[in-house]
This record gives sequence, structure tokens and C-alpha cells, in this order.
Amino acid sequence: MKTKVYIDGSEGTTGLRINERFEGRDDIEVLRISSELRKDPEERKKFINASDVTFLCLPDAAAIEAVSLVDADNDHTVIIDASTAHRTDEGWAYGLPELGKNFRERIKTGNRIAVPGCYASGFLMDVYPMVATGLIGNDYPVCVNALSGYSGAGKKGIAMYEADEKTEDLYAPRMYALSQKHKHLKEMKAIAGLEKTPLFVPVVDDYYCGMIVTFPVYTDLMKKKLTPEEVRDSFAAFFEGEEFIHVMPFGAEEELNSFFSANAMAGRDDVRIYITGNEERILISSIFDNLGKGASGAAIQCMNIRLGLEQSTGLKIKEE
Repeated sequence: MKTKVYIDGSEGTTGLRINERFEGRDDIEVLRISSELRKDPEERKKFINASDVTFLCLPDAAAIEAVSLVDADNDHTVIIDASTAHRTDEGWAYGLPELGKNFRERIKTGNRIAVPGCYASGFLMDVYPMVATGLIGNDYPVCVNALSGYSGAGKKGIAMYEADEKTEDLYAPRMYALSQKHKHLKEMKAIAGLEKTPLFVPVVDDYYCGMIVTFPVYTDLMKKKLTPEEVRDSFAAFFEGEEFIHVMPFGAEEELNSFFSANAMAGRDDVRIYITGNEERILISSIFDNLGKGASGAAIQCMNIRLGLEQSTGLKIKEE
């Protein structure tokens, strides 16, 4: 029997990638709403309640509205929300199973799953293991830098970058969220268990997709001072057995002439983590597709876990 799936917001970048990943899957029946009724609450309500799984690829307000459309006696529809609306809400599983058994178990058993933001995913893959293993305290002054392709900028942003004529500034990297009020900061702080809201420096650039998120660490501020190679081994142990996360061998950056390209994982749903630096300053860098493990791929991985399937079903990952 096929799993009935409805994608509310199927015409956005996240929804389109989810549809793409479902191509060729004979265990999924995608329920398709007519284009002219895709914003009609009553029609959406019918599709949501008829589905086994509904993906919300919507702005926050529309995602909150969609959840309110679930019938009070509906205990079968699993909601997987890709918006920021529910990521720190009580009763919602946080959709990054690699952070620990409790995260995976909540996804496996829950009917409300909030998929992390792309920046937050990279942030937590870099920072959470350091806090969870006690290498840094939750009072560490965390500052993270991130570079993303423009596919995460939404329809209007994508249109600006892909216009036949565009302004000169769009050809260069552009730093934003200068007020330090980026929408992902709330979940970054809460899920990592940090005392202070981290400093976050996001940059968008003139390429379609792919992301690199980097956490710089002063070793003398660590609770236990380790070498970069020892930190790498700690990450390898933390993520042992996780098929979506590849902690790269120490020194692997030399094969790339010691350059990291933010689009190196474009089109894939897995992640590479590199640990570099020296005995005084260490860089922890995660490289992945902001539409893959940063959005659609993560959403489908969560669905697979919830349905009791092999978590990589229909996704593009490669073991290193």
C-alpha cells in the first residue's frame, strides 16, 4: 500500500526538490492539488487530512495555518514542516537525527517534525558535538560564518540572481542579517543549549546551491585543549555509523589544494565535515547542499525514519 504524500507549497524550491526525489519511488503516491486552488484553505484541508504525510514548504504564517487545518480527530497524518515556525516548539521533533538517539527516537515516533534550517543544520553539526562531548562549555562565545548559494533566497531572490539584467552587486558575495537577528538564531541557540545567542555571519553568493558553515575555535577556550586531529577523531566517534555525515580524514583538505568550495556537495543529500587548523586555532567546517541536507533531503530522511524505511531511500548520498 502506497504512502499518500501531500506537499503544501510544492512550487517553491524545497517542494520542487522533494518532488524530484520522489521520482521513481513506487511506494509513494503524491497527492496533487490543482494550481488554482493551492492557496485555498478548504481545499488544502482536504488534502492534508487525506494524506499520510504532509510536507509544509511554506512561509511561517502559512505553515501555522496549515497545522490548524488538521482535523481534531486526525491521528494518522504526519506533518513535516520545513518552515521556521515550529522548530523550538514543545511537542515537535527536531529533524536532525544525527545529533543523538533521543533526536532520532522523537522523529521515529512523532507526528509533528520540524526540519532544521539550512544554516542551522550546518551550525549544529559543527557546534553541537563540541558542547555535547564537553569539549566546550555552553558559555563559549560562539561565532559561525556561512556561505550559501542563492537558491535559499526564495522565489524573489532567485529571480533577481537569474534575471537577464542584474545589478553589479549581485555578482559578488553579499553579507546580510547585519542586525544579528537572523531567523535561524533561535533554534541554533536552543538546540545547541548555548547560554548566549551566537554571532552569525551569513553570506549569499552568485551560484545556485551549496553551502559551507564554519565554526572557528580557540583551543585555549576549550574545556579540554585538543589538537585538530584529536578534535577530528572526537567528531568521527560522535557521528560514527551516520551514513549522511562523512567526517573527513585529517588532512583530507590537501587533496583539494587546501581550498573548500561551497558548492562541492550540490545535488547531494549528505554532508562532509572537515577539521583543520593548528594547536591554537581550529576550524570546523560542514559542506552540504542547502536544498539537500539543508532542506528537502532532510525532510525526506525524516519521513523515511518515521515510516520505518531505510533512511536514505530515494536520496543521493555516497560513502567516502
